[in-house]
Amino acid sequence: MSFDPNPTHQPEIAQLGDPVLRQKAHLITQYQDLQLQTLIDDLLITVKQAHGVGIAAPQVSQSLQLFIVASRPTLRYPYAPVMEPMPMLNPRILSSSQTKVKDWEGCLSVPNHRGLVPRHQTIQVEYCDRHGQLQTATLTDFVARIFQHEYDHLQGIVFVDRVEDPQDLISEAEYQTLITEKVK
Repeated sequence: MSFDPNPTHQPEIAQLGDPVLRQKAHLITQYQDLQLQTLIDDLLITVKQAHGVGIAAPQVSQSLQLFIVASRPTLRYPYAPVMEPMPMLNPRILSSSQTKVKDWEGCLSVPNHRGLVPRHQTIQVEYCDRHGQLQTATLTDFVARIFQHEYDHLQGIVFVDRVEDPQDLISEAEYQTLITEKVK
């Protein structure tokens, strides 16, 4: 697998319609590869600069099983909990709760749109950290939602595929109106 990280610029985010977003991502085998480590650093910078709460390698045209979960309050997600950004390589969902919750999601690869998406409220996951060490975690609520959203990117699935009713797809402007009214 070839990499194209360029540390002198922020990677461009692939947009809906780009074939890389519909491919199943490749397993990572060389955790200490310098280009992989640079890609992880680039993703950490990109998600912060783009005001996202997660980003997957396919979103920067790298078909690899890697994503960042970086929950924090932003304009797009004002109620997000704060956590240290976590690179997750070769992630897997081991189990999930029966309970699903619908909530609004957006995506850096689908700008200006939001969709009401059902996700498992609690998931048990495993992944390798950036050094190749196997980790397990139980994730709940918003952080579980981010993981599932990013995990979908590794399977070639975009959040709009998970929207159950076309009326549950709205513009970012309409979503901002909804959350502004929620605060009142």
